[in-house]
Amino acid sequence: MTYDEVVLGRRSIRGYLDKPVPRELIEEVLALASRSPSSMNTQPWHFHVITGDPLDRIRRGNTERILAGEPDSREFRRGQPFAGVHRDRQVGVAKQLFGAMGIERDDKDARQDWVLRGFRQFDAPVCVIVTYDRELSESDDTAFDCGAVTTCLVNAAWSRGLGCVINSQGIMQSPVVREHAGIPDDQVIMKAIALGWPDNSFPANAVVSERKSVDEAARFVGFD
Repeated sequence: MTYDEVVLGRRSIRGYLDKPVPRELIEEVLALASRSPSSMNTQPWHFHVITGDPLDRIRRGNTERILAGEPDSREFRRGQPFAGVHRDRQVGVAKQLFGAMGIERDDKDARQDWVLRGFRQFDAPVCVIVTYDRELSESDDTAFDCGAVTTCLVNAAWSRGLGCVINSQGIMQSPVVREHAGIPDDQVIMKAIALGWPDNSFPANAVVSERKSVDEAARFVGFD
């Protein structure tokens, strides 16, 4: 694929084939992602790549705790709920997804099942947990750099025929993730990335979220 084909073609994948992903291919994707720029070359990120029984244990633990009413224990700062135009965009993509899946507004069971898919890492065969060094917790550059490397990762995966979705549900029960992924205490859990071969028959995989235009997003200063 050309760069344009990757960027314009990539979309979030929420349904996966029951097909393993070779470790060698994941290592290739991570090597490409690691070329991401970082502040003063600090490279604060770590990747914890999980599959098989450990991933199943994380799925079970996440689901059991959320259904039992355990509070969110996400480690990376969450901020305030979205409002205004940002909330509108959040709701807009949810409507696209529910429409694709045929989930009606008053179908509480189907809506809850959809939420639980996130806690199960969308049943993907692989989960990549992105962490950063705890000693950098006060640096905003660190969060920026981890976001950049995550973007590079999902694009690199797409260029190799793999799909991803970046999500927070999978790491909201951080004690479960830390235990079964063996994440050391000197790292902060930031994000989860579900990864695998896209199931092209899964309706939500066809959803392409809307983007604001360059005219809306950019100002040009000093140009003729």
